Amino acid sequence: MLIDLPLSRAELDRAAHLRNNQSALDEMWNRARIIELLGDGFLSTEKSLTFVGPETNGERYFLGLDSNGTPYFVAHQRSETKELPEQYRSLRTIGRFLNPLEIGVAVHALALAQWHDAHRCCAKCGVETKSVLGGSVRECACGAQHHPRTDPAVIVLVKDEADRILLGRQKIWPAKRFSTFAGFVEPGESFENCVLREVKEECGGDVLNMKYLGSQPWPFPASIMIAYEAIISNPSTVKADGEEIEEIVWLDRVELKKRCVSGELLLPPVISVARAMINSWYGPKAIDDLQGGESWRN
Repeated sequence: MLIDLPLSRAELDRAAHLRNNQSALDEMWNRARIIELLGDGFLSTEKSLTFVGPETNGERYFLGLDSNGTPYFVAHQRSETKELPEQYRSLRTIGRFLNPLEIGVAVHALALAQWHDAHRCCAKCGVETKSVLGGSVRECACGAQHHPRTDPAVIVLVKDEADRILLGRQKIWPAKRFSTFAGFVEPGESFENCVLREVKEECGGDVLNMKYLGSQPWPFPASIMIAYEAIISNPSTVKADGEEIEEIVWLDRVELKKRCVSGELLLPPVISVARAMINSWYGPKAIDDLQGGESWRN
């Protein structure tokens, strides 16, 4: 059974067949629901996206059509600073409050915009490229076309046969922040072999079996998280690798709740894959029992 992952929402038809019809895109822009993205910040209230009219500025990217045929676009402007006006908020901040349609729109828009920002010049000749086909492609004068790419990473909820979970803390994280184990898929590597390697590298665990739990886009800047649960055979001998992972801890449900309530342990934010996996393992009372960790700065 797959788990519910908070950013895995897609209520729009991406309508790829319309991307090569510029006249249709121009017509749709004038009646579209448009969101504004400044850098990585969405024009929004504290709990929802703000839709604007066609007079807004920015590079236009077509996102798709809703069930009523209403088109959606994002107007993207680059930002020279990380400090954004207060009416612009990051997906990390507002993601937990958005409705399913808004989540799908925001994730698509942010992933596309981040790709455009990072790939403005041609990989073949170095000349600056231009956005075409509704923002789905960048094209160079040399004839090369560049398409968006996503970096796959596995994320693993490590368990023992007693149904305890193993959480780890990276050196770069704030004190008390613990999460699941994760790493990028290397060239020529399957998801399953990546699970085996990452668990072995980060905690020394030997995987007995694994189960696929689902996937979620993670546009920070361009990943998709492939979620697995893995039971290991050597729970008594695992240890932090000392390089990326500084500390690990085995937890049953009683101990996890105790540490969350006391503030001894901070869990990942609620829009993360890691938090969804932990909550699913914990059970229906997770939302009430496992408080804390909602801020990325804790």
